[in-house]
Amino acid sequence: MIRRRVVISGRVQGVFFRDGCKREAQRLGVRGWVLNRDDGRVEAVFEGEPDAVEEMIAWARNGPAQAYVTKLEVVDEQPAAEAGFRVR
Repeated sequence: MIRRRVVISGRVQGVFFRDGCKREAQRLGVRGWVLNRDDGRVEAVFEGEPDAVEEMIAWARNGPAQAYVTKLEVVDEQPAAEAGFRVR
């Protein structure tokens, strides 16, 4: 079990990034959350099996078709036993 916090920059709000992120996380069995930040970026926490979390990070590098990701910051964190995946 691993946990990664990601902050995504670019055209990532108003393009269904959070909804797409939730669908992908549920498909992969990843727990955590995603939210729009006041600064225009999207922040998310992905927690689960290493391969699934890495797939989520790879998905976030591009996001949905309407998104344009310019930067992705990834920070390792200690797992916190997240329950499900939610949009905050």
